[in-house]
Amino acid sequence: MAAKTTDFTKMMSDMMSAYPMDMSAMTDAFKTSAAMGEKMSKVMLDAAEKSTDISSKFTKDVIAKLADVSAVKAEATDYTKSVTDFASAQAEMAAETMAAFAEVAKKVQMETVELMMAAGKEASEEATAAVKKATAEVTTAAKKAAAAAAK
Repeated sequence: MAAKTTDFTKMMSDMMSAYPMDMSAMTDAFKTSAAMGEKMSKVMLDAAEKSTDISSKFTKDVIAKLADVSAVKAEATDYTKSVTDFASAQAEMAAETMAAFAEVAKKVQMETVELMMAAGKEASEEATAAVKKATAEVTTAAKKAAAAAAK
């Protein structure tokens, strides 16, 4: 005697068809999520590009200053002056570079906050619309049930 296996796929399909769902809400949620991901990726990629440009400029400037330091000098004191000038230029370039990175971070923060606030507003509007729609459907169903009970 062979044991009959339960077809869970059919069981789940029957159960899901017994509870009708509006898949457009799920589709809209996916599209909204994908759009948000795209916007956040754009912010992140722009920041990465700007950060790379800042780092590259800093590196090129340091290499140019090192060329001055490594050049042959006529007097021993010229080497000291060269290293001192390099250190001074390094401190200034480091401060400028950190300020540039801070501007990038500030811009990313502002854009992220704007995106999150827009997403929150959109979610609130969508939730309000869904509640209104559900209320209308429930009211219609209640009126139909009341009319059927009155007959």
